[in-house]
Parts: sequence; C-alpha cells; structure tokens
Amino acid sequence: MDFECVAVALGDVAWISLAFCLGFLARQVGLPPLVGFLATGFVLNYLGIVSGEMLQKLADIGITLLLFTVGLKLNLKVLIRPQVWSVTLLHITLIIVLFGAAIFALALMSAPLFSGLDLKLSLMLAFALSFSSTVFVVKVLEEKGEMKSLHGRIAIGILVMQDLAAVIFLAASTGKLPSLWALSLFLLIPLRPLLLHLLQKTGHGELLILYGLVLALGGAEVFELAGVKDDLGALIVGVLISAHPKSVEMAKSMLGFKDLFLVGFFLSIGMSGQLSLEALIIGALLVPFVFVKSAIFFALMTRFKLRARTSLLATLNLTNYSEFGLIVAAIGVTNGWMDGEWLVVIAIALSLSYVVAAPLNSRDDKIYSAFRGFWRKFQSKERLPDDTILDTLGATIAIFGMGRVGCGAYDKMRVLHGETVVGIDFDADLVKGHQSMGRKVLHGDPSDADFWDKIEQGHSIELVMLALPNLQANLDALEQLQEIPFSGRISATARFSDEEKVLRQSGATAVFNIYTEAGAGFAEHIEDLRKR
Repeated sequence: MDFECVAVALGDVAWISLAFCLGFLARQVGLPPLVGFLATGFVLNYLGIVSGEMLQKLADIGITLLLFTVGLKLNLKVLIRPQVWSVTLLHITLIIVLFGAAIFALALMSAPLFSGLDLKLSLMLAFALSFSSTVFVVKVLEEKGEMKSLHGRIAIGILVMQDLAAVIFLAASTGKLPSLWALSLFLLIPLRPLLLHLLQKTGHGELLILYGLVLALGGAEVFELAGVKDDLGALIVGVLISAHPKSVEMAKSMLGFKDLFLVGFFLSIGMSGQLSLEALIIGALLVPFVFVKSAIFFALMTRFKLRARTSLLATLNLTNYSEFGLIVAAIGVTNGWMDGEWLVVIAIALSLSYVVAAPLNSRDDKIYSAFRGFWRKFQSKERLPDDTILDTLGATIAIFGMGRVGCGAYDKMRVLHGETVVGIDFDADLVKGHQSMGRKVLHGDPSDADFWDKIEQGHSIELVMLALPNLQANLDALEQLQEIPFSGRISATARFSDEEKVLRQSGATAVFNIYTEAGAGFAEHIEDLRKR
C-alpha cells in the first residue's frame, strides 16, 4: 500500500468535508456558502496546510467555466453603453487617484508594510483595489435569478470592461506581449458556424455538458498558447456561441460543475499566504474603503441617467474587492517590488469584503425601499428608455417571468381572459421576442418597489402569477407585495415540495409545483384525447 497516496487522499477528504461543514453553517445563518468556503481556506492556512495541485486545478477550472458561462449570457450591446464603458473608465481613474494618493501618503509616513512603496507601486495597488470580483457578482446574480435584469447586465458589463483592462495591465506589467500566433485567434470567427452546428447536434444530455467543457477549457488553452490571458479565451468562446438558442440550456447544464470547481477557488484565497496579525489588521482596515468605491459607482451611474434603484442594485453587486488584486500582488512579490505579506493582506481584504457584501446583496431591495427618498435625491430627471417605471396598461392579470412556464401560462390565460392579461419580464431581449410574436409583454422587474408603489396608487391588477426562474426571485416579489400591501390573489411556481411551504408562508395564496402539476396535466390531456 502506498501510504503517501493514502495520506494525500485523506487530506483531500478532510478539506472537502470541512468546506461542506462551514459552507452549510454559513447557509444556516443566512450567508452564502462561499463565505464558509473562504473561512475553510483560512482555517487550513492556520493549520499549516498549503494548497495542493488538486485544489489549484479546481480553482483554475472553476474560473474558466465561470467566464465561459458569463460569455454564454453576455450581450455585446451592453458593453457599448456609456453606462458601462464610461462608468468603468471614470471609476478606475478616480480610484487610482484617490487610493493611490492615500497609499503613497502611508508609504511616506513609513507605515508598516507600506514603507518602501514608491508612487508607481502605490498606483499599481490602487489599480488592483479598483476592481470588483467577477466570481462573487456572477454567483450572487445567478442565485437571485437576476443575470438578465438591467442592473445585472450593467454590473456584468462593467466587470467585463475591467477584465479587458486587466489583460492590458498584465501584458504591460509583465512585458509579456501576445505572440504572432495571437493573430490566428481571428480564425475563431469563420469557425463559428461549425461550433454552432456541433452545438445543435449534441442533444440534451452528457454530450452537451462535455461539449461545453471542451469549448471552455479548449478556448482557454488556445488563448494561453497564443500569449493571451486564458480566461479571456473562455469568455470569448462563450460569446461566440451565445446567440444560439441552446446556449441557455448549456449554461444551466454546466451550473453544478462550475459551482463545484469554484469551491477550490474560494479555498485557495484563504490559503494564499501565511497569516500574521499585522496583515490581518491592514487587510481589515482596507474593507471600509470598499464603500468609497461604491459611492463613486452610484454617483457615476445616476449621472449617466440610470434610475436610483438600478444604480444602487448594480453598485451593491460591485461592492467588493477582486481576486485580480491577488494577481497584481503576486506580480509585485515575484519581481521583488513588495513584501510577500501583501498577498495575505489582499486575500483578507477580499474575503472580508465578500462577508460584508453578501448580506447587502441579499437585502438590496430592502435597503432601497427603506431609504428610497435618500437614493432618489441623486437620480437624474432624464430616464433611459429601458429604465422607466412600468405601466401595466389597465391589465387585471400580471404574469411575472415569461420563460417556458410563464409563456404557457400567458397563452392559456389570454384565451380565457383576453386583453386583460399582461406578461412581464426583466430580460429586454426576451420581451422583444414575445412582442414580435404579438404577445402583450412588458419590460419590468417584479422586485421593484417603485413599480409596486404605482400599483398601490391606481393599477387594476387583481391576480399576480409568479413564474420567476428560482425560489429567491419569487420570494423577493412576494416581499414587495406584502409591503404594499397587495389585496389581490398571488400564485407562484415551485420546483420542490419544501419550496411550496416557504412560498405559502411568504404570502402566496396558491402554489403550483411545475413537476407534479405537469404530470397531472399530461394525464388530463390524454384523457381528453380518449374522449374525442
């Protein structure tokens, strides 16, 4: 028996078990499991356990799959909006100036760890701290079903622009320019029809998942060989096939794999260096400054004509530090520019920013509703066409969520009740598709407190049907209906029996289990055919 292999296997079982226990504990106290995974990394670090090859591979694959799935859902039209590229560039510039000046001042005062940093390194650290975490933001938006919402698309667009800035910075700081082979990457464009053809032919099972892994990992590897950041390759390949109808199914099929591999990423953050009291204090002191980033984001977004609510929710998504800070610190440490403890400082600041941001994002609508008067003071008078408060045009039945279930419900209710039925969804592209087919579907957000205020002030809706993508999205809408309070009937969809109980306790008057009821509907349909 190879005792060394046994020891390694037992070690892997130990950190996986600890990650599960602390992730489970975090969920029980209302925090995302990722907070528990971060804590696991710090515990393992404290115990002297270093991240092994297996954990690092998990982390790398997790980030690659994350960016690939972001590419699958990315709308390139979002990136050219001034609310994205202008806000990103202005925000990075302001943070570099403000944070860079503060860091350089501390260096001149010979503060611990800061002494020895010149102006160039101070600005480099400030640049790293200006970024927000793609991993965290995407996880939060997916859990809440808000990837296609306006504030979600704005946040993702800003993150993509930051990633592009990161690529440019890494090339400049390391002196590693893309090779001439990088020009061959343009061949991916004429190869796109072949990629889409293969996607169409893969079916709906394990081949679809395997093809997604081939595209994500293969795209990353090809870009790496050409001297371009590998994660950017995964993102671009995802964008290339994002227009295909099956891209949504592929993203859903790969969700579990992506989340599993990302556990390795969160663990590796806490294990990135040796803890010290000095590093812990400095890392903790950096956390409050994340709100300076947030204030600048909010001010810029409102100046670019976004509503106060949209600006606030996107800002809360971005209220964190980025794993990119670790990459910058690693470059500085490798080149001997700064002390190795900076890796630990940024890892602590990053981890604690997640702990602060997680409850803020879970309560974002409450934060807006409670201080709505204050947030609206910053709102510009002019509105963007896709960021106005929804008018339901006299409808008495509103169906929120126009995916497959919502669309079927809309068609049936339209037959029964005619023009009084309206469909509502926060995916602008989906709304346009339904409108092109003659459906009365409007662009709106069911968790928007301003919209429900308008209902209270004179809308005629008597029945709300919630067919939103997940439990949390339905609960957010129910919470707003309870706040009004809404006197009509509320029905909601559920996928599991335990969700039915939660939805009823939150105010739903009727709950439809889509799996149970689909079987009953199938049997009823067959009986109707037999009687004919």
